[in-house]
Amino acid sequence: MPTVGAGSSKMVRVVLFALSILLLATGAGRAQYPDKPVRIIVPFIAGSAPDVAARQVAQRLTAGLGQQFIVDNKPGAAGNIGAELAARAAPDGYTLMLLTSSHVLNPFLYSRVGYDAVKDFAPITMITRIPSLMVVPPSSPAKTAAEFVALAKSMPGKLNYGSGGTGSLAHLSAEAFRLATGIDYVHVPYKGAPEIVMALLSDQVQVGFPTMPTAFRQAQQGVLRPLAVTSAKRTRAMPEVPTLLEAIPSGFALDAWLALAAPTGTPAEIVARLYATLTEALKDSSFRDALGSDGSEIVLNRPAEFAAILHDEVPKWRALIQRIGVKLE
Repeated sequence: MPTVGAGSSKMVRVVLFALSILLLATGAGRAQYPDKPVRIIVPFIAGSAPDVAARQVAQRLTAGLGQQFIVDNKPGAAGNIGAELAARAAPDGYTLMLLTSSHVLNPFLYSRVGYDAVKDFAPITMITRIPSLMVVPPSSPAKTAAEFVALAKSMPGKLNYGSGGTGSLAHLSAEAFRLATGIDYVHVPYKGAPEIVMALLSDQVQVGFPTMPTAFRQAQQGVLRPLAVTSAKRTRAMPEVPTLLEAIPSGFALDAWLALAAPTGTPAEIVARLYATLTEALKDSSFRDALGSDGSEIVLNRPAEFAAILHDEVPKWRALIQRIGVKLE
């Protein structure tokens, strides 16, 4: 019978020992995640709607995983600066990013962005969907979206709509409405979404499509009149307001969203653990109330489901932006 020499036996033991140490180190490193603070890049300023949501998420991840999750605001270039930083970060679970729908809009609005909206990110979950709210001042004769269409067609080029700037969701929603209905109205861009409300109240514009967080309170209080929401279904926050799909024959669904992602290559078990922690946190009504307090619709879908949505969002927004013909520097 062949025997193993002393030298060979010793070599085998050394190799096996080294492999066991490597496997233990790898397993322990992953099992202990996170063993140091994790940053969540938010590509907008502190106090913005994405920032507020990110801080709620960070608080719950901190509580659930026993390590600090810290919001790191990196505003600029409509979110492009933060997205590029996140895309280039190490895929080790210690850099995450709060995505917004601008993540898939910007590659078609700008001539160059430093990331690929799909290839550079590992989806964790979509947190909320955020419909736009078609609103008019209480003084408007239009009580429904169909009545507004009739009003606009009776006076082409005479009505104004406000937006938070060219390329903003309010602008794209209003232009989608123009394409769907064939009306002719004038775009009045402002520096930010909150100014749409002020412009409506001062009769500078006759209609707007701000996101739900921007105009939800005013619509609730009757300061503005909601005519429709741009979501596929009516919202829980304002169930009496019809969708555009219901309100006009050529209606459409178009909404914004907030989501959590990591750089591509982040281990699947880390992605799964982050998703599971947020899902568990959602059992707490205070977390649900915090996320939905501005009229947003809570989603928290699985990573694979969000990946499929992200993949579908790209051609949808590409087609709309190309039809509108808008381009930013």
